[in-house]
Amino acid sequence: MKDFAEKLRSLEKEIAGEKGRFLLFALILREDAVDSWDVLVNAPWLEADKSAGLRFLAPKIQALGTAEELQRLSRIVIIERNQPILGAIQAALNVEHSLSEISRCNFSGIRIEQAYIITSRREVLPV
Repeated sequence: MKDFAEKLRSLEKEIAGEKGRFLLFALILREDAVDSWDVLVNAPWLEADKSAGLRFLAPKIQALGTAEELQRLSRIVIIERNQPILGAIQAALNVEHSLSEISRCNFSGIRIEQAYIITSRREVLPV
């Protein structure tokens, strides 16, 4: 799925320029999932209207993948800011428009077999 993650990296950068920066954009394989990958995302503009966000993201992601890649994709999950997994990933990695590969880790009780973290950054609030 690394090739698919590279495609997602380009898409993430494009969407961030159009809609606003992501706080999280990742492709993960949970330990209990058998070759079934999730796209985890968080951005202020996604939290404002999750349904519209999914309607925007889904066709863009589907347009990127081959039939085999899409078959291995389980779902797109919009993680809310108050979810512990978001803070755990952000504490572990600070990257943007990158491709950091991690494996066999645990984020707030969610065991990850493998992941490609494209963006993971904390939002800097104005003072």
